[in-house]
Amino acid sequence: MTIEQAKDLDMVDYLSRLGHQPTKISEPHYWYISPLRPDEKTPSFKINRVMNKWKDWGSGDSGNIIDFGVQYHKCSVKDFLQKLDANTPTTRPAIPQSDSPAESEITIRQVKPITSIPLIHYIRQRGIPMDIAERYLKEINYNLKGKNYYALGFKNDAGGYELRNKYIKASSAPKTSTFIDNKTDQLAVFEGFFNFLTYRAMHRDETKNPTNYLVLNSLSFFNGNMSRMTAHNHVRLFLDNDKSGDKFTKQALTSDCQKFSDERKLYAHYKDLNEWVLNITPQQKQQHQQQHRSP
Repeated sequence: MTIEQAKDLDMVDYLSRLGHQPTKISEPHYWYISPLRPDEKTPSFKINRVMNKWKDWGSGDSGNIIDFGVQYHKCSVKDFLQKLDANTPTTRPAIPQSDSPAESEITIRQVKPITSIPLIHYIRQRGIPMDIAERYLKEINYNLKGKNYYALGFKNDAGGYELRNKYIKASSAPKTSTFIDNKTDQLAVFEGFFNFLTYRAMHRDETKNPTNYLVLNSLSFFNGNMSRMTAHNHVRLFLDNDKSGDKFTKQALTSDCQKFSDERKLYAHYKDLNEWVLNITPQQKQQHQQQHRSP
């Protein structure tokens, strides 16, 4: 991997891969307990996701992902690029639990069926039928810095939740992917749960062409799920139409072009599957569903 290629990596996703989650998000700023000074108690490490740069206000250090990686792993630029290129584990030795900072300041207070009118309106704005939403989502009441909020929650395999409403995009710890096992050898992979729900709304009949589902909840979990993906006979990738989606789709196709397929041609001129559905006509949607039903 070259220096320029490394600089294109999303720092928020990279820190997530290392096990560090933001304690506060105020777009485009993501705040962390400093990964470079894990004994601190107050979050002082900030990533500007638009600029893809970081600053540690506790130490005064700042820079790009390479500057961070060299400090974090205590290695040379060449060694850090080799770590990225080889996709080798890049975690530090575990810190004793008593000294570990909290992964997130979000505390789940209540999990219940969806009843909030603003959340119901938001679901409809995203083009998701309520029966589909109620099957996979919950209404989550949570606490952040002493204040109570509510959002739609999509549960992951570790018991954490992806949290969404009209104004926020957040996660509760622990953060990981979500696997839905329908006992088949087919798999459909999505970055986020709204694209998964969109697909489920488009293909309601699970008895015809049944499939398992993997919702990554972050592309940082793509490589960690490779063994799960390759255990299936066919893997259909519904990633976003952006640089990151291009990268991981190409990586999968290069590893096995017979097993993996790129499904993004369906929504080629849109960011993702959900955006495509929100912009096509009812006739186009009906035509696609008829094509899917045909032998």
